[in-house]
Amino acid sequence: MNVPNKITISRILLIPLFMIIVLFPFNWGTVSLLGATMPVTHLVGALLFIVAAATDWVDGFYARKYKLVTNMGKFLDPLADKLLVSAALIVLVELQFAPSWIVILIISREFAVTGLRLLLVEGGEVVAANMLGKIKTWAQIVAISALLLHNIIFEMISIPFDDIALWVALFFTLWSGWDYFAKNMHVFKNSK
Repeated sequence: MNVPNKITISRILLIPLFMIIVLFPFNWGTVSLLGATMPVTHLVGALLFIVAAATDWVDGFYARKYKLVTNMGKFLDPLADKLLVSAALIVLVELQFAPSWIVILIISREFAVTGLRLLLVEGGEVVAANMLGKIKTWAQIVAISALLLHNIIFEMISIPFDDIALWVALFFTLWSGWDYFAKNMHVFKNSK
């Protein structure tokens, strides 16, 4: 297993730690920072989530720079993104920071695209994430981070950036899902 794939796996391994820190009833107190007051566990969890999300850029950069792009990496990288984002979104519903219907739509899209990816792999195709999918992932990461950080900075000027970011993430999630299915409909036509 090459270094980029190990970095991707580290993203998956950080998910349980993130969930434990944010959901377990640790009493680490609260912190006021840049206009937002939040439990320390939310701050630590958000930072851990951001570090895990940043490994998405690191593994891709490393794989491209050193020509270590593999089919395993093309499959594992978006899967790690989906697992991280899905876990974080479920945490946000548990914390009552995000509406469950938005989270259901986002996670449903992720399962649908993953299912299509499996059908493509079965047919001998491995489709790497396209630019729209990358925008979707980063929009989700920004929204989740803003929500976990209690709308930090924007709370000072009373702009609900965290909520706006969640709507933007939903928009790009649905658009990229539609685009992915539209470009890969041949899988369904060939399965008759």
